Amino acid sequence: MSQAWRRIPSPTHTELSTRPTLSYRPSVSLLSNHQTVARCADLASREYSLIYALPSITLLRALSKLKIIQTGITVVILPPIYYFYFQGMVSLELVDYSSAIALFAVAMLYTVSYFAGRVVGRMYLDSSGTTLKVSHLTFWGARKDLYMPVTDVVPLADAGDKPDEAILSFKRYSTVQKMYFSTRFGRVVDQNGFEKVFGILS
Repeated sequence: MSQAWRRIPSPTHTELSTRPTLSYRPSVSLLSNHQTVARCADLASREYSLIYALPSITLLRALSKLKIIQTGITVVILPPIYYFYFQGMVSLELVDYSSAIALFAVAMLYTVSYFAGRVVGRMYLDSSGTTLKVSHLTFWGARKDLYMPVTDVVPLADAGDKPDEAILSFKRYSTVQKMYFSTRFGRVVDQNGFEKVFGILS
């Protein structure tokens, strides 16, 4: 038992002085972040040509922002209504009605923004035909561009969709998340470039 609890001798001054000093090295995550930013800047600086466009994406963007404004107004008027209720100036029915409208507005905002954010607004192909830029809407109705190699995009034949379907799935090999686009409601601007990404349409 005494051996198990034997104290470890403290290092001497000579041993401490002879220990190697550690030099600073940037972390791998810091280097990878700089590399990612540099790569994104390089991809954004390339020249792209439009191959697909959805004209109604502007309508979806306006609808998304309208829902944000409507939800904001609805939520802002709730505190005064509750204040007037506790002062005995309004009825409980008005409080319940206003609360229900606010909850419905929030639910509709989430639903509209969720589906609008998964609609492909435009697609661009770089001059080398190896990088695809996909534009879609964020939750707040702003535009966001995604850059990906063409080899990461699942062709329509492998995605299980037929080219004549109204809604087509935009799938990638690197993620399970998918987006949607339509050649019926959208417009294929460059068929050759489009077929380089998704395969032959006919």
